[in-house]
Amino acid sequence: MLLIQLLLFCLLFTGLVRLSVLGGAVNGLYFYPKPVQERAIEIGLTDRETMQRKRKRFMIPFLLTLLVVLVLIVGLWNGVRDFRTAYLQSLLFLEVMNWYDGIVIDRLWVGHSKFWILPGTEDLPFVQTWKQVLQKRGILTLIWLVGAAAVAGLVVLIFP
Repeated sequence: MLLIQLLLFCLLFTGLVRLSVLGGAVNGLYFYPKPVQERAIEIGLTDRETMQRKRKRFMIPFLLTLLVVLVLIVGLWNGVRDFRTAYLQSLLFLEVMNWYDGIVIDRLWVGHSKFWILPGTEDLPFVQTWKQVLQKRGILTLIWLVGAAAVAGLVVLIFP
């Protein structure tokens, strides 16, 4: 059952990322490295304020949705009531999501789709190297050790 839940969680993650760029990849400019962002602003694809506004409009509901869904999966669907089990399940979901994002989303989808190439920025690298993916995901692995505790705390608080 956990495997199916992990798959559904990753599909939700992918769907939400796709929603962020419905009108074109420029709507997700905040995902790109700084040099790409600067060039896009310089050539008039957007402005800094619009990019930041879109980032906030996406990231807050995105993170809240993932948090609520994770709490519901662990607490409601799986019926977990103790902190230790809630922590371990939350950690599993957060770590799978972390590495899924780095490998499947960043390296495979973004790295192999012309959709993500912004006109006028073709000469700039926008896909993370394997070294960058490993560094970023390694740091996030440590952060999710704490994040999973917060999720587990919510689970046992909401589902006593």
